Amino acid sequence: MSEAPRQPLPVVVLISGSGSNLQAFIDGQARGELPIDIRAVISNRADAYGLERARAAGIPGEVLSHRGFDDRASYDRALAEVIDRHEPGLVILAGFMRILSDAFVTHYLGRLINIHPSLLPDFRGLHTHERALESAVQVHGCSVHFVIPELDAGPLIVQAEVPVWPDDTPETLARRVQIQEHRIYPLAVRWLAEGRVCMREGRTWMDGRPLEQTPRITADTRVETL
Repeated sequence: MSEAPRQPLPVVVLISGSGSNLQAFIDGQARGELPIDIRAVISNRADAYGLERARAAGIPGEVLSHRGFDDRASYDRALAEVIDRHEPGLVILAGFMRILSDAFVTHYLGRLINIHPSLLPDFRGLHTHERALESAVQVHGCSVHFVIPELDAGPLIVQAEVPVWPDDTPETLARRVQIQEHRIYPLAVRWLAEGRVCMREGRTWMDGRPLEQTPRITADTRVETL
């Protein structure tokens, strides 16, 4: 008897700004390349352009402003209530500019992912491109990882690297890194949706075994081969 086809993975995407990575997910879903069902896009900012992207794609967009809440914990509890109404199997942080409380992260542990604009564990936190240039590294990039309470320290899923050129500015470097973000973030989501990747025992597992080395692509690597 043949195995029943896997149902699309229900997803909620959290944004605060333009939503360029969100667009990569929308496009991948529309082309049938990502077996996901984006059930909602939620923003803490009403002026986030990503909400327009969601509406154009017929995806429900919701706003839950962090203003008016007494503290981070109370906002995160309200946010979790909004998210859970959509029963997601995966929550994607796509430029959601909020530090999340430990309770929130623990609630979604193993089904909450983020992308960070550096080759983690290098340059955790903010201003990664400036810090990369100040450190005179020759290679920079981005990392998709599971989110844990410790900031930017969750198990890695996939990374992409770009060369750093002598005449780079933070802006030129950021643009080159963002191109790779739009490649590897959908790739990581596809692996999760296909059941190839999960978080278990505090580690990333891929194809039924602990991931010993994080897959890393370069500008001349075809994503489809990974």
